[in-house]
Amino acid sequence: MNIHVRGDHLEVTDALRDYVARKIGRLERYFDAPPEKDVSVTMWIERGRHRIEVMLQVHGVLFRAEEESNDMYASVDLVVDKLEQQIHRYKDKLNQRFRAKGLRTRIRTDAEKDVALAAGAGDEKPSLAERVVRVKRFPMKPMSVEEAVMQMELLGHDFFVFTNADSDELNVVYRRKDGNFGLIEPSE
Repeated sequence: MNIHVRGDHLEVTDALRDYVARKIGRLERYFDAPPEKDVSVTMWIERGRHRIEVMLQVHGVLFRAEEESNDMYASVDLVVDKLEQQIHRYKDKLNQRFRAKGLRTRIRTDAEKDVALAAGAGDEKPSLAERVVRVKRFPMKPMSVEEAVMQMELLGHDFFVFTNADSDELNVVYRRKDGNFGLIEPSE
């Protein structure tokens, strides 16, 4: 497992780098193959709080966790625990899917949400662009809607953008207020 550790305005000591490698290396036992890409570990100190973010991709599934505490070593422990929980949830969902073959998840398209999003796309003001404080880039492998929902839940997000394996188009799944899921597909 290749672990790329970097400090954002923070010098990463050899002892801290070794500690991270040992703790993150423990996650390898959960998978039959190593991650496809380097494991990205970013550490920084913000307002006296030691923060760490870890991203790893295994079998096309992205696992990401971020934690903070008063000590960087404690933050590493917390983020590894969070990743282990995500991996367990992922494996449980996979087992459930294999047990219940043929059952579809309850995903509905919300046409009103599609129209509202399309109508609001042109109303952006130039000052809003200044409020974008972070840009992320992710590999977008084609996946089914069920896989996208599982990935969204693993990341703990309210939406997930993905390439639909059936239509080869960009789609969005999102969590509705009633607890169900919605799917946004592009229209002609």
